[in-house]
Formats: sequence, structure tokens, C-alpha cells
Amino acid sequence: MTVHTQSEQTLKTATHTLAISALGVVFGDIGTSPLYTMQQIFSGTYHPVPLTPDHVLGVLSLMFWSIMVVVSFKYVLFIMHADNRGEGGIMALMALVLRQGGRTARVLMLLGLFGASLFYGDAVLTPAISVLSAIEGLSIESPAFTQYEVPLALLVLISLFMVQKNGTSAVGRWFGPVMIVWFSVLAVLGIGQIIKVPMVLTAINPWYALRYFLHDPIEGFFSLGATVLALTGAEALYADMGHFGRKPVQRAWFFVVFPGLILNYFGQGALLLARPSAVQNPFYLMSPHWALLPLIALSTIATVIASQAVISGCYSMTQQAMHLGYSPRMAVHHTSRDEIGQIYLPGVNWAQMTAVALLIIAFGSSDKLAAAYGIAVTGTMLITTILAYFVARHIWGWRLLPSLAVVSIFSSVDLAYFSANMFKINQGGWFPLALGVSIFLLMTTWKKGRSLLIRQLKADSIPLVQFATQFDGALPTVPGTAIYLSTNSNEAPHPLLHSVKHFKCLHDRVVVLRVDFRDEPHVPDHQRVQVFRVNDHFFRVIVTFGFMDLTDLPRALTLCAAQGLPLEADQTSFILGRETILPQRSPDMSLWRERIFITMFRNAGSAASYFHIPPNRVVELGSQITL
Repeated sequence: MTVHTQSEQTLKTATHTLAISALGVVFGDIGTSPLYTMQQIFSGTYHPVPLTPDHVLGVLSLMFWSIMVVVSFKYVLFIMHADNRGEGGIMALMALVLRQGGRTARVLMLLGLFGASLFYGDAVLTPAISVLSAIEGLSIESPAFTQYEVPLALLVLISLFMVQKNGTSAVGRWFGPVMIVWFSVLAVLGIGQIIKVPMVLTAINPWYALRYFLHDPIEGFFSLGATVLALTGAEALYADMGHFGRKPVQRAWFFVVFPGLILNYFGQGALLLARPSAVQNPFYLMSPHWALLPLIALSTIATVIASQAVISGCYSMTQQAMHLGYSPRMAVHHTSRDEIGQIYLPGVNWAQMTAVALLIIAFGSSDKLAAAYGIAVTGTMLITTILAYFVARHIWGWRLLPSLAVVSIFSSVDLAYFSANMFKINQGGWFPLALGVSIFLLMTTWKKGRSLLIRQLKADSIPLVQFATQFDGALPTVPGTAIYLSTNSNEAPHPLLHSVKHFKCLHDRVVVLRVDFRDEPHVPDHQRVQVFRVNDHFFRVIVTFGFMDLTDLPRALTLCAAQGLPLEADQTSFILGRETILPQRSPDMSLWRERIFITMFRNAGSAASYFHIPPNRVVELGSQITL
């Protein structure tokens, strides 16, 4: 009984620790929304709501129930149960849904890809608007600081991107405690104003939100374009679930984040009721003057943490896309020996930094950036809801009516927010939408191009068994083992055919290796490799990774020894193909998409670096292929 109690206590302690850690990584984005949301609703450039007591209470009621329905009910209590073996995010959800196959599989795949593409638009906007809104508090202290806001925001963000290569493990230890301070300050600031105007709490009654829409439906609809800022970051609750688990994220939300956010929003509402002139920046004007500069410093740190969470999310999303076959190989650096999820992708990092910097320079203020915000977020939310319906219906086994009832409630809210934000396209909303469409085009082009390339290679190949029978004993052999990477281990790969053609010999052992990726996060070591003996000199090996696994091929091959194929590193050569693709008119892909694919293929990272193969063990053989 004592052992059981100690075990439960240890589990609770671990859950509490993970909940604290989740505060920084998971809730950084939504946790910094109070910096700019109320200001944008009542004084932003996009359809500002007239500042009256009824409108303040109506907006507060709308925000409260939007957060409850979208974040608490939809994501925390519903969507987070749709995990792919513990991992979340729209790519993991898409992989989960696609297991069911069927006629709708292709449509769902395209929806999931488009939602993932929109995530990148959000990931560029979030660091820009968060850090800029925090630094803009300096103009409250003195208008003279206004001219320095953009340079300071650029300095902070460029510094953040510059240190990504060092990893986030050292800084990450402070994320949770700093965010506890942040949410505590949010709550204290809000309570200080609510005490002065306690009647603001009546906005919890949903009647105020309903009356707000009934009084002026058009104004209420357009106000959703700014109210959505309170929901940004909700997708991160699901996307980052795999790092901490469902229960720690849920506990952190209900006990720390949700109370802090609601108290602060209601505190800003109370301030606007008592002092309408505070609409220029209700967040910072809640603070006493002596605490303004410390609050600006804390806000900047909190927004840096929020930006870090989104940057890391981009790395994880790109890695998943690579493993699922929707992105070319890129260099992936693992920055921690203990945490497999801590990775750094130089190409993604510098592209994201450039886009963020250009956004800040082009828009120049959080007010203008807010007008571009919302389309990508709400689009991803809506697609997540659609995919979740198929999970509830076909994986959880829900009946049709309950599935439709629950998803209809969530999708109606998502659709309302998405529709309102579509009117912001000419205000700058075109940018995340254009970025998302571009990334979607690249991902689908890569997937299609790879399938055509594999089909072409297969057409020119011969069965491995036939090759082994024909050439075994017919050619001289050299000591050692040659490993040929191939997309089909049953066929003799092109590099093997070229090797025989040019060198007129074979190695003592020839291994045709295929790497598979499962639509699950991790594959255990006992399922990692499969060895098949063709004859005494030829072998087929299949190595399987999950989409979150470290693709360390030499380490995986050490597991072959248990299946009768010991591989010594100093006696093994990896022979890879280096194809040069020539475009031609084809009924399967338009010429302009072929050229895009060829450009991506030419600039893709090498298989050797992607699979962590030592360069001195690699031989590349080139060939030309026409799609």
C-alpha cells in the first residue's frame, strides 16, 4: 500500500514538473495575446469597435466564451485525445486519419497539408507581432522611444534566431518559471482593475455576447477579425502535446493559463470602463508607472519565449514533413543528447528569420501586423476540426449524430472566425495566405515528383533475385560489404547496376537497403530492422523509422547482427545514387511543376548527411533520368 502511494506521489510530482515546463513551450503564444488583443479590438486599424460600456461587456463575454469553446472544450478536452501514439499537431492528425484509407483519403491528405502549410504563415507572424507589441510599451514611458521600436524588435528577434544552433535546452529550463511569473503578473494586474469595477465580471454571462451580436450583427461579425487574437496559439496546445503529455498540458491550462488570461482580459475591460482614454494601450496602462519598465522587460522575455515555441514548432513540422515524404531532405542538427525532439534546421531557421525581419520592416507596428493576423490560424483550426470528425467517427467509433453534433459546434465557431478574417486579405492577410499556398504547392509538387521519379527508376530496374542469380559467381569479388540504398529492396537499384557496368566486380556481401517511415512518432528497436537473405552474398534489409525518430542509419544497422548479418563499420561502404533529372513534357505533371521539382531535388540535402552516414564511407554514382 505504501509502495502504491509513493508511486502515485511520484507520478503527481512528474506531472506537476511537466506542467510547469509546458507553460513556456506550449502556452507562450496564447499567453502573450493580452499584450495586443483588447487594443486591436477597440483601437486597431481593422474595424475598431466603438468604445461603449455595452460593447466592452459584449466583447469580454465573446472572448470568454470563445476561449472556453475553442481552447478549453475543443482543444484541451476533445482534440488532444486524437493523438497519434502520443504525438499531436495537424501533420500527426493527418497521418492518423489516412490510416483508414478510403475514397476520402486524398481529400483529407490535401486538407491536412494545407493546414500544415498555413501553420508556417502563423509561425512567421507570431514572433513579429509578439515582440513588437512588447517593445511598443516604451512609447508609453516616452514618445521619444517610438523611433527605436522597430530596430529593437529586429535586434531581439535576429539575436534569437542566431542562437538557435546552440539548442534550447539551457534556456528552456527557465521557460516554465518565467512564464509562471508572467501569468501571475497577468492575474495580479487584472485583479487590481476588477476590484475597482467589479461589475465587469457580469460579462461571464453569455447573454452579453448574444446581445452584442443582436444589437449590430455586422459590427459583431467584423469584430471577430480582432477577437481571434485571443485564440492564437490554441493549435500549439495540440501540436506540442507529445513533448509533455496530455495531462500536464491540461493541468497547466486550467490551473495557471486560463485564470491568468481571463483575469487580465477582464481587468483591461474594467480599465476601459473606468478610463476610456486607456484604449491606446490598455495592457501597459493597467500597470502603475513605477512598474512599467520592469513590465516591458518581462513582456519582452515572454514574447521571446513565445517566439521560441513557434520556431521550434517549425523545425518539428518540417521534420515530420520530410519523414512523411512531403519535403526534400534538409540538414537536421540534434542539439541535445537527452531530448530527441530538440532539433535545429539551418535552412528553415534562416528562411524564417528573413521573413520575420521583412515583415517587421514592411508593416512597422503591431497594429498593422494584427490586420494580417488570423487567416492562417483560423484556417488551420477549421481543418483540424474537419480531420477530428473522421477520427471520432472512424477511429473512436462514435455514432454519426454525436460526431456531427460535437464537430458542428466547433466548426461553426471556426467558420465564423475564418470568414471574418477573410475580409482582412487586403489589409495584409494576403501574406500568410500566399505563404501557405506557396508551401502547399511545394509539398504537393515534391510528393508527386518523387512518385514519378520512383516509377521511372522502377521501370528501368530488374528483380534482385534475378540479378543475384545471374551475377553471383560470374564476377570477381572484393573484400567488404556494399550497402546500396533503394526505394524498393526487391529490385536491383541503379547504383548497383552502374557499379557492375563500370567496375566489373562485386563486394563479398551486397546489401540492398530500403528505409521506411511509419505514420507514427517512434518505432521501437526490436521493430527497427528486418533482414532477408537472398543467397550467401546478397541480402535485403528494411530499416523503419517513426516520423519523430532520429534517422541514424549506422546505429540502426548495428541491430542487423541479431538477425545474422553483422556489419563492421570499417568494412562497409555505402553506395548512393546521384540522379540528374531532365525535364520533359509529361501528362502526369506540367512542365513548370517539373522545373520546380528539379530545383528542389537539386538543392535537397544529401542522403549521407540526412542518415548520419560518415562521409568517408560513402561512394556516389551519377545517372541522368527523364521524368
